Amino acid sequence: MIEQRDIVVWVVSALLAIGIFGSRWAKAKSRNDLMRSLLAMQPEQRKKFLDRIDPRVAMELRQTLLERYGILS
Repeated sequence: MIEQRDIVVWVVSALLAIGIFGSRWAKAKSRNDLMRSLLAMQPEQRKKFLDRIDPRVAMELRQTLLERYGILS
């Protein structure tokens, strides 16, 4: 028998899973948009941008540019 408590647990679990998926999707989408804008920039403009942001994030972006597109910045 399915009880009301079981339905509540399933609904809460589904909402939590949707929230986690949504936040990961938004992060990946914003990262892809940032990569597209970095690719469109001139090399000196890209270097200035990467120098201004958080060093850890800049290092990740530089690694991604190098691995995916073979661009050194």
